[in-house]
Amino acid sequence: MADSLTDRDAGAVRIGTSGWRYASWRGDFYPRGLVQRRELEFMGTKFPTVELNGSFYSLQRPESYRRWRDAVPEGFGFAVKGSRYVTHMLRMRDAETGLANFFASGVLALGAALGPILWQLPERQEFEADVLDAFLAMLPRSTADALRLARRHDRRLDGRAWLEIDEDRPIRHALEPRAESFREAGPLLRHHDVAMVCADTAGRFPRFDEVTAGFSYIRLHGAEELYSSGYTAEQLDEWARAIDAMAVGAEGRAPRDVYVYFDNDARGHAPHDAESLRRRCAYASGQPV
Repeated sequence: MADSLTDRDAGAVRIGTSGWRYASWRGDFYPRGLVQRRELEFMGTKFPTVELNGSFYSLQRPESYRRWRDAVPEGFGFAVKGSRYVTHMLRMRDAETGLANFFASGVLALGAALGPILWQLPERQEFEADVLDAFLAMLPRSTADALRLARRHDRRLDGRAWLEIDEDRPIRHALEPRAESFREAGPLLRHHDVAMVCADTAGRFPRFDEVTAGFSYIRLHGAEELYSSGYTAEQLDEWARAIDAMAVGAEGRAPRDVYVYFDNDARGHAPHDAESLRRRCAYASGQPV
């Protein structure tokens, strides 16, 4: 998922949704009668990527990651949401064991399907340069690094840890802060090559457009109503222009990959908006790449 852009004129644009298991999608986005266990498989025929959200709320199990990996076609990528224990409870402080447990829980079982890791911060988390710098320095930059970290898990993972990789691959990280003070975080994020998430949150949280890494990560939570409202054709056109500019490296920047996830799922808009945006983006992957 983190291949070089040296020989390409534009980065790959991967558009998907935040999660896939929603009752309101059944009989709407999902065909009527499709059994729940095949929903991810269906998702893999429509999009090249999806955000895996359950990992935010609790440590998942290796068998779950293997099942998800096996349900999607080759080239599909999972963006994995980092543990809220690390971001919301520890608040990025003294996080080594929390990170070790997260990576030992089965994340590495995704193999080639492992995409970026998303670290979403709570609104109350203000920018503290020393805390952020220490946290970013702990993040593994490859699956081999992640395996070394995972081996330091605590006994809660004894007997259920996944401690193997098929090959060493780069790991990308993205940070989604929700406090205005993180406008000062750009230099640190660039130093660690971590993407600042550009999040559309109906004005609820700040929007950060600064480019801080060799890829971009966009989350579309709703333009007018957080998690609920759909996007108009005009709004999708505007996002498509911005995303294509990111991919080709407009304004003197190098081409870069772009990951886009719709999180306006409360009323079922997310998969339809994702399909509409994909059709508008010149560099979007219609199928997994």
